[in-house]
Amino acid sequence: MSGSAEPVWTEARPVVALRGQISAALVRARVDLVLWAPMALACGIGGYFLLRDEPSAVLVWAMVGALCVGLAGLFRAPEALRFPAGLLALCALGFVLAEMRAHSVAAPVLSFRYYGPVEGRIVGIDRSARDRIRVTLDQLDLDNVAPSRTPGRVRVSLQEEPRHLLLEPGLRVMLTANLSPPNGPTEPGAWDFRRMAWFQGLGAVGYTRAPVMLLEPAEPGDLALAGHRMRMAISRAMQARMEGQAGAVAAALMTGDRSGISEATNEVMRASNLYHIVSISGLHMGMLAGFVFAAIRYGIAACGSLALRVPAKKVAALVALMAATGYLWVAGAEVATARAYLMTAVMLLAVLFDRRALSLRTVALAAIVLMVLRPESVTEPGFQMSFAATVGLIALYSHWESHATGVPRWLRPVLGLLVTSLIASAATGPLSAAHFNRVSGYGVIANMLTVPVMGTFIMSAGVVAAVLAPIGLSGLPLWVMEMGTRWMIFIAEWVAGMGGAVSMVPSPPAVVVPLMTAGAMVALLARGPVRAAGICAALVAMALWMQVTRPVLLVGAEAELVGLMTPAGRALSKPGAAYVAENWLEADGDGATAEEAAARPAFAGPKGVRTADWNGRAVVHLTGKAAPERVAETCRDGALLIVAARLAEGATGKCEIWDQVRLQRSGALAFDASGALRKAETGHRLWD
Repeated sequence: MSGSAEPVWTEARPVVALRGQISAALVRARVDLVLWAPMALACGIGGYFLLRDEPSAVLVWAMVGALCVGLAGLFRAPEALRFPAGLLALCALGFVLAEMRAHSVAAPVLSFRYYGPVEGRIVGIDRSARDRIRVTLDQLDLDNVAPSRTPGRVRVSLQEEPRHLLLEPGLRVMLTANLSPPNGPTEPGAWDFRRMAWFQGLGAVGYTRAPVMLLEPAEPGDLALAGHRMRMAISRAMQARMEGQAGAVAAALMTGDRSGISEATNEVMRASNLYHIVSISGLHMGMLAGFVFAAIRYGIAACGSLALRVPAKKVAALVALMAATGYLWVAGAEVATARAYLMTAVMLLAVLFDRRALSLRTVALAAIVLMVLRPESVTEPGFQMSFAATVGLIALYSHWESHATGVPRWLRPVLGLLVTSLIASAATGPLSAAHFNRVSGYGVIANMLTVPVMGTFIMSAGVVAAVLAPIGLSGLPLWVMEMGTRWMIFIAEWVAGMGGAVSMVPSPPAVVVPLMTAGAMVALLARGPVRAAGICAALVAMALWMQVTRPVLLVGAEAELVGLMTPAGRALSKPGAAYVAENWLEADGDGATAEEAAARPAFAGPKGVRTADWNGRAVVHLTGKAAPERVAETCRDGALLIVAARLAEGATGKCEIWDQVRLQRSGALAFDASGALRKAETGHRLWD
């Protein structure tokens, strides 16, 4: 008996050893739970947004139960189980937070197209991608629309620049506008504007060609109005002292006012991967706060005996926090600016509480705070890219410092700059390509040549100019700013003019970004086989992206456009419908314009009756007022009929008909090469 038992004991020893190693690893991981917390929260939040239907009460209560079980396990379970219990609690918490946030911002959404007078208070002023002024209004009054059906906010694009009225927050205005519900995805699986509009409180969007009329001035003491006036006054003063696009870019960096930047400058900034510079983000906020922090700290240190009596580091952090708060007030609390401020504030508060400002724990805390306050931030490119760059730099730059001792001292700053740019580009490049379908071939070069100039000269000179402006000595620092922005524009134009500066890539499958991000985070935080698993997950995500196939046939949600894939790229049924066309082409990784795609050979026939052949099946796109009358003559031989009109209920024939009534229920359509159909599906979420 004893002889037979010995082999069993020998075979079990590796299993016992492995179990012990796993148990020890889980115990160690519990110490770093705060580092894993953002990823666990993001998994729960992402799970909520990935649902096709709004979660049932049973599912929500199940998540609450999982949260309770996880919390109990975190404090009462054996040591080896506390880390998994903590992850379970955080994941469930993310789901519950997203559910609560979605319901807390609920407001009426316009369910029909509206044309008529719109009265409301201006709460936001910005510019569209087509460089048109947009105003966001609240406290609305729509003609013949009951208050219970009136949206909380609407955003209206002005077709012409207002000349007779200076638009400012707080003004109560009236205009005549075309309003419609926020648009759904342009194709199944695409970005859903309705979701973003829901969390921003936008119940309708539209445009006006009529002038804006003033009804009431802003209430005295309005902080938003005061901040806007300060912002515009600073912007005008800077552009008056600095001519051309240099002044416009400098004003955008310091105030967030991008109204003076031409579309040509915007385009070269995009092509050179420098567009993030003209949009206030964590980079700007960090540079400004960092300069103020350094100036105050070293200023106190230079005062001799004062440095012995005053905690210079904490005083500097407090003043830098005040400067960042003032910057937020002047620049306006837009989503990206507020996110940048919160990240900076958490890091400065860490200094006040004797913690490291730049550490993975501080960044994790900032991410946790953001996700608790705004769970929808997880789906935003700015959130993902900001934290990817910060985490990448903190986690990987230390490796460069440990190997830089053998590099000549005069070469270290140059190589350090190159390493920083490479890390930031590697961390944000895949995310940028996934969201914007663009890869800048020379973006690393452009950032390496401009970001140091921005931090060393432009932002620091801007702070000095702001301090010296009240006594009339801002001329020299503004000149330094101008030279810096001219250098930035020169580099952008030079890089954008290189051959292959921009490459287009197709949109990845929905699973790629979450899998790639999770894999990268596991690779950074874990050790041993778990780290290898994270790397493999990221590589699998990239492989899935490389194998992506785009739909052969796309149909717009309102039958406004049809796109058929051809060897030359996607051919469009007609010009127009620019928003839909541009989104389709970008998702294809196609750099053609909508007009070029409409000119590709595929669709033929007179205006209003465009026909293409798809593997022997006719695809007919009917538009215009006569579209309903043309159904009878074109509905034959099993054709696929897309009708940009509302047909009578039950309209059928020897063809497959998709009119606006049917598409209103299904959303945009996508057909693959086999003819299989996917629908965008509307009506299942709060924002649908």
